[in-house]
Amino acid sequence: MMIPPAWKRFLFLSLIGCFALTMPNPAHAQTTEVVFLAGPKDHGWPGRHEYEKDLRVLAHALEAAPNLSDITTSVYVGEAPRDLSVYENADVIVINSSSDRLESETHPLFPPDPTTNHRGYDDATTAFLEGLDSLIVANNIGVVVLHYANWAENWAARGYYMTWLGGLWVQMGSRNPTDQWTMTPLAQTHPVLRGVQEWTYRDEVFSRFFLPPDHRRTDLLRGSPEQDRWGIGPQIASWAYQRDDGGRGFVYGGVDFHDNMLLDDYRRFLLNGIVWAAGLNVPVGGVESEKPAIEDSDSN
Repeated sequence: MMIPPAWKRFLFLSLIGCFALTMPNPAHAQTTEVVFLAGPKDHGWPGRHEYEKDLRVLAHALEAAPNLSDITTSVYVGEAPRDLSVYENADVIVINSSSDRLESETHPLFPPDPTTNHRGYDDATTAFLEGLDSLIVANNIGVVVLHYANWAENWAARGYYMTWLGGLWVQMGSRNPTDQWTMTPLAQTHPVLRGVQEWTYRDEVFSRFFLPPDHRRTDLLRGSPEQDRWGIGPQIASWAYQRDDGGRGFVYGGVDFHDNMLLDDYRRFLLNGIVWAAGLNVPVGGVESEKPAIEDSDSN
């Protein structure tokens, strides 16, 4: 039986269309998307807890890095968007903010704990967090949490952090001294530490985290406070976490004083951590970036 030429053309185009639908999107496959969630400047002297400014420095550095390519970033300030399509193509979500402990402060994901029953959330928040968690697991989305944002009071928030990151900061047991800190790399073979040398600087470092034994966690930095008025001694200040679903977590307890972004090893360490959590290969020597322009400010 002869097939008319018009039908041959129709069948050919249909097959091509079906093949195209099964092929990955080259643009997305080659592009790494970083979603930054910054808390507003809700407390502190100018130059401290500048969550948005810190994340915008990191976002610009990633997009401009000469040894990275095809990085796109978006920065959201305040409460995180609850439209899950914002996160569908994300490779990593980076959070820098206050905790959920006070009504006067804002964590992008977790509502203030005093407005909750301390165990969970209202239906809308619960649905959003469950949907986000499902995306994080299904798409192997990395999660990066910096500084004060790692303090979670609500038990549901703690549960998400333990799943995504393998640890968290806990009131009464943990500490956050402001001091002159020396940060010493621990796992030299880990990609996050590529090109990172020991550095000393002034910072408020959240530390003495709740970190149960876990083979999926790699401790990255030991922080040693100089004056150590609280008597905590050297502490784990940062770690990397390889989740069972294939996604990754990265935590650093510093990132308070905004002008610390001028320090090359500090900035390289943060950029390496974000890149690694996004599932990328950290370049040999670490992510390259220029010193940012930092506004003069009172950072007492």
